[in-house]
Amino acid sequence: MKNLALVALICLLGFGCSQPIPVQPKFEHDITEGPKPWTSENFELEEQDFTFAIISDLNGGEREGVYSQAVDQLNRLDPTFVLSVGDLIDGGTEDSLQLKKEWDFFDQRTAKLQMPFFYLGGNHDLTNLKMRDFWKKRYGPRYYHFVYENVLFLMMDSEDYEDQRMEEIYQARDKALKIISGEIEGIYEESDYFKMPERSLGAMGTDQFEYFKSVLEKYPNVRWTFVLMHKPVWMREDEKGLGKLEEILAQRPYTLINGHVHSFSHRIRKGRDYLILGTTGGSQNKNDSMAFDHISLVRMAKEPVITHLKMEGILDETGNTP
Repeated sequence: MKNLALVALICLLGFGCSQPIPVQPKFEHDITEGPKPWTSENFELEEQDFTFAIISDLNGGEREGVYSQAVDQLNRLDPTFVLSVGDLIDGGTEDSLQLKKEWDFFDQRTAKLQMPFFYLGGNHDLTNLKMRDFWKKRYGPRYYHFVYENVLFLMMDSEDYEDQRMEEIYQARDKALKIISGEIEGIYEESDYFKMPERSLGAMGTDQFEYFKSVLEKYPNVRWTFVLMHKPVWMREDEKGLGKLEEILAQRPYTLINGHVHSFSHRIRKGRDYLILGTTGGSQNKNDSMAFDHISLVRMAKEPVITHLKMEGILDETGNTP
């Protein structure tokens, strides 16, 4: 404590300090003698770390009430901000009124968060050209970046197709859904959509690559870089994949996170953590033990400390889920 006071005095007198002064946590009690019912009074000094949360897929068959519950739980956990990995609405339509209705419903629930929320689009949110235009008018760019406390966040668009290809995918998807619903005859696994790599892996266009390349060049010395996307574009091995960007990312510490699969998994790729999140209300395969609703918390200390909290285990003071 004396050393901290001395350093503070030196800074106050104008001799300069390169680092902010740690703040000693306040601790008070009324036990003046004898043993105390705790092990130590050596508390961790206040650090320049922060915690943010990530939600995963709501859609692909949203289950009612799950996301609203997640919002209540996030408010209790009180992260600095919340990120998403897409599939926020059911989408898949060119009806502007229906899109407005679905986005209004999502935004009404999200507005109850007591901290900032960052949007990111998935295939349900950016299914066709009209939905892409709707997104632009309502939320701005489909891919972007931001820096918080010298940590860089790359928010990617995994539905980044040329206009003609996007229309082809949309028409093939629409036909496949009609096969699944029984509206027309056919076998889903034999449909054109099922065979398209974009269905499961997405794609990254040249303009998006050049954008993030310039961002990484602008911020070469950040503490950490997080790369978020909906579909696992990094699994593509062609020019539409993430390979060229991964070569640039290899020069820095980073973590990659995506959704879309509705089943949690983790792997080490290129010496880095690659996470596929489960769901936060989206459909689940009952036979998949890794298909669960969860909220991911990331505490950004010297390195990120990532904790996945199953929603069923986040309880309020009564022992019930909020």
